[in-house]
Amino acid sequence: MSEITPKAPAKMEPVADEEMIKNAIGEDGYDELCQPPNADVPEGHALWPTVRDAIREVYDPEIPVNVYELGLIYMVDILDKEDGVHDVDIKMSLTSPACPVAQEMPGWVQGAVLSVKGVGDVDVEIIWDPTWDPSMMAETAKMQLNMFS
Repeated sequence: MSEITPKAPAKMEPVADEEMIKNAIGEDGYDELCQPPNADVPEGHALWPTVRDAIREVYDPEIPVNVYELGLIYMVDILDKEDGVHDVDIKMSLTSPACPVAQEMPGWVQGAVLSVKGVGDVDVEIIWDPTWDPSMMAETAKMQLNMFS
């Protein structure tokens, strides 16, 4: 008779998703924690919350966190035009120059922002200075990835 050795269960790393974080800290606290520390964004512009929400729909395919909370969006400028349409200028980075979706991700961000009512042209530029690092992530991204500072 052969001896059967039980297998240890696979170690599961706890990862908080967006819903779990909202439940734990509340909607108001979530809004504060989802802001990347270094993003230069037009918080006072009436269109900004809608533009931000559109950007937050774009996810890095290798990391289960949206590009805004990952800290990949460095700058957003909303330009008011006389006809009531707003052009949007975005400067963003990637987690690495070798990112496999480097060619596609700016288009994903552009498409998401173009879907916002009142937005005209959207220009998305990839920049490498400063180099992205995990300190640029919002607290919610760190929680989702189980990275506590």
